[in-house]
Amino acid sequence: MNEQQASKRAEEVVHQAVEGVSPKPTLKRTGLRPLGACVASDDGGSDDRVQYRLTYQLTGVPGSRAKTLVRQARDAWVKLGYKFQSSDADWSNSFPSVSMRTEPDDFWMTAVTGVVDRAKGEGLAAISVTSPCFAPTGGSTASSAAFRHTQVDELAEHRALDHSSRIYEALQAPPSPAQAGEGTSAYQDSEGRYVHHAWSTQSLTEEETVRAMARTQTYFESAGWTVRHVPTGTGVPAIVARNAEDESVAQVAPSNTGAVRVAVTTPVGPGGSTPV
Repeated sequence: MNEQQASKRAEEVVHQAVEGVSPKPTLKRTGLRPLGACVASDDGGSDDRVQYRLTYQLTGVPGSRAKTLVRQARDAWVKLGYKFQSSDADWSNSFPSVSMRTEPDDFWMTAVTGVVDRAKGEGLAAISVTSPCFAPTGGSTASSAAFRHTQVDELAEHRALDHSSRIYEALQAPPSPAQAGEGTSAYQDSEGRYVHHAWSTQSLTEEETVRAMARTQTYFESAGWTVRHVPTGTGVPAIVARNAEDESVAQVAPSNTGAVRVAVTTPVGPGGSTPV
């Protein structure tokens, strides 16, 4: 796979969701964005693969119908045989979200209702599709050109490291010495610049891992992050979380070595930060 193929398939999944919805929304694309390096490598070496996320807002319909759009998107994906990441959405909630994945190519998608006016029950529906991990070259020069290293931005680095610190406190697990490919780095593509911070814990038992992941999920939910689960080969799902305030994405993934791998990707704001 390469970036072009990932983008094409993500677009297909979005259009499958909205093809039959009513009232018909206007699709507002907010970009194809990298999530940074993948964190599921279990060989102790660097994992240079990347993931991309495509997001659309469904605009041009009354805010009171946002919940209906999310349900209809869910129904369309179910008819295509796609699977739930965990359980179905809580449809008694005024602002539900649903997380699913495609088979067999394993794209992950979320249909979510963001709050516009809680008192009136009005929201804004959005769909995000995340690609599987793939090599940044992928046989295509377009991918390597679109996702390249750049200079670290100080403000975005501070935010990424702050999020990492909060995750470390939630995990309550000792960190391991930095491995190849870990630490702080920066990337740039056609949509913007991003700071990426990756690190790992020391090896944990399965019971310790389960407790650590539960504490981390509790932290994300209490801090207002959007959380979804991703199956792993360890039997303990990984967590992918998004911070609506600064659009950071965090991945917390158990590995076959017993370590929990953490990665936080934070976008650089317009103009970047001003060094002090």
